[in-house]
Amino acid sequence: MTDCFQPIEKKYKVTYNTIKLLNKYGIGYLIVTKSNLIADDEYIKILDKKLAHIQITITTTQDDLSLTYEKATVPSKRIEAIEKLQEHGFDVQVRLSPFIEQYIDFDILNNIKCDKILIEFLRVNSWIKRWFDLDYSKYTLKQSGYCHLQLKDKIKMLKKITGFEEVTICEDVSNHYLYWKRNVNVNKDDCCNLRKE
Repeated sequence: MTDCFQPIEKKYKVTYNTIKLLNKYGIGYLIVTKSNLIADDEYIKILDKKLAHIQITITTTQDDLSLTYEKATVPSKRIEAIEKLQEHGFDVQVRLSPFIEQYIDFDILNNIKCDKILIEFLRVNSWIKRWFDLDYSKYTLKQSGYCHLQLKDKIKMLKKITGFEEVTICEDVSNHYLYWKRNVNVNKDDCCNLRKE
């Protein structure tokens, strides 16, 4: 599994042709990307609003910071793509993944013109610690080979996100998942909260 909108897509159009094939056979698809290419006019023309579900990942709202740890389109361009897809009536979500509180300007995040946000909290292992210069002292809950924040800390962070009609949490801590399912997630059966037609 990898980003289907890497720069080489501009040359080979593999994703473009795959979307056309999925449309032909009426197969629904979820696209998760850190690219703004999906909002280019040529893709807007072929995306089927009944089949396409799109999540554009934001890891920070700061362009300069993003360049220190990922090779992807800067967040400001991704936000423009999200808003363009929203404006055209697609099932699009901001995918805040991972949610690192100190990397987010909440004025920017909460003013993105998009109805839906999916949030995935940071989970920490030794590999993650090499990527981010953070204080990991609150990541004390251990499950599935990762260290996680306590639920109370996640709830406190979530309260800072206010600009979306539908909020859903993607979670792999078992009892936290049940809390989000019962109390937050719009679609109780699908934490991706894909639009049903």
